[in-house]
Amino acid sequence: MRFSTSGLASKAIFLVTLTSQVDAFWRMPCRSRTGVARIDPLVTNGSVAEHVHAIHGSGAFGISAGYDELIASDCTSCEVSQDKSVYWHPALYFLGDDGKYTLVEQVGGMLAYYLLYPNAGNKSLSAFPAGFEMIAGDTNQRNFSYPVPDVEKSLWFGELAEQPFLRQAAVGFNCLNYAKTPEGSLYRHFLPDKAYLDANCADGVRFELMFPSCWNGRDRTSEDKKSHVAYPSQVMTGDCKPEFPVRLPSLFYETIWATNAFKGKNGKFILSNGDPTGYGYHGDFMMGWDEGFLQSAVDTCTNLSGKIEDCPLFDIQSESDFSSCELSLPPAIAKEEVASGLASIPGNPMIANGPAYAGGATAGGAMPSNNGGTTGTVVAPTLSYTPGVSLASSETYVPGGIFAAKVSSTSIPAASVSEPGFAAAGVADPVATPTPAPIPSPAQPTTLITTSAPVVPATATEDGAAFSTEYRTRSGAGGVTVDELVWVLDLVTVTDGGGALPSATTSGYETEGEKKKRHMHLHRRGGRF
Repeated sequence: MRFSTSGLASKAIFLVTLTSQVDAFWRMPCRSRTGVARIDPLVTNGSVAEHVHAIHGSGAFGISAGYDELIASDCTSCEVSQDKSVYWHPALYFLGDDGKYTLVEQVGGMLAYYLLYPNAGNKSLSAFPAGFEMIAGDTNQRNFSYPVPDVEKSLWFGELAEQPFLRQAAVGFNCLNYAKTPEGSLYRHFLPDKAYLDANCADGVRFELMFPSCWNGRDRTSEDKKSHVAYPSQVMTGDCKPEFPVRLPSLFYETIWATNAFKGKNGKFILSNGDPTGYGYHGDFMMGWDEGFLQSAVDTCTNLSGKIEDCPLFDIQSESDFSSCELSLPPAIAKEEVASGLASIPGNPMIANGPAYAGGATAGGAMPSNNGGTTGTVVAPTLSYTPGVSLASSETYVPGGIFAAKVSSTSIPAASVSEPGFAAAGVADPVATPTPAPIPSPAQPTTLITTSAPVVPATATEDGAAFSTEYRTRSGAGGVTVDELVWVLDLVTVTDGGGALPSATTSGYETEGEKKKRHMHLHRRGGRF
């Protein structure tokens, strides 16, 4: 599949998460798509999917595809020929004031990071087994049910160490402005509204998604494609629960969308599943490696550069090879228009604004409406730009750290007929041992090392002032009730010997030790849906 160059071609940033526990990682570039189509065999096996996905990987992917079909494919749109896995996620659309939908350009394809975080005391990882598949995220989620911004990771215990929170914290939307120090990954769990994007995100938005890496060691799939796996205690890093003892590669998706191309135009961005909030962003993965080969790669490809070229096992494809890999679409959607001038998003999904759970509604009807039907209203939370933490040393990796590595841009020739909604990007070429660098100009793409949201200092909020908000959704006979909780910062002075030590706390989460914490939160009842 061909794609065109654009003014964004020289501006690509690549993200990876590293801590001192990491032995190695590699990023799998999938700079071409095999298709943009309503295909999702993990959810609607044997039939057309409810919404459009951007699809990368094996050319044998289809509505009924399985492991055997994937590995038998003669092509992949990813750069390593042995990787016949499939990586897919919702596409992004722009709804203009003319009532028409346009597919937003996807910059540089997508990157799938294989981060190798072993369990504590164990230096080895298990490869994904043959036939393994999983889903991260929830397509029907329409609110973030926990404090905004994230509580500091040292306070991630209680409900913040449980899977419901970790699943929601695994979704990120990184506001890109190459003239500034980059934000940390997974800092923001919602898609900012268009006014914010126009004012702050000069180079688009990077969608981020972390997959679970703790496996029960038995089931290669499950009915919901989620129950056989779990997140470690800090989403990317941390410990696995005893019920999920086997540590797999930590899979992380990164996709850049050119929202900046619509700056100054009236309208809004909506995911292809009918989600304008971003909370319902999700991704799917089907393992398509030879299991023994992948285990060898996990065991031996230990170069910290993250470059696939530094793993001698990998056969790197040429651009002409990976860009020519395309899906064979089923007749029902072979001629479905997915790119521009659309009266509705393909599949005509209900535009569900939240904060109530979407429930997978579709608009229905013989003819699509211009918006697929809507539910509720949406007001994006406010979470201002916050840079990640710069590393003091190129040899020290800390959560939230960022650094710049040597990068070269590869010129990608334009095809005679370019696919709508897809733009090429530069290719990162980091050195094996990166060194700190000044903030780059827009023409200098960088390689980023980032993880969790930066800690919000307690001094930024006065005692008794609102610290953050969260939503709690409850179901009952009268319908779905959404409670809005306003969290308040409470300063407590603890006397230690002869001195008074001020201690900042956030409501409801107690730290270990002898500090006494009080918690206070104000409830305001939301509407019924």
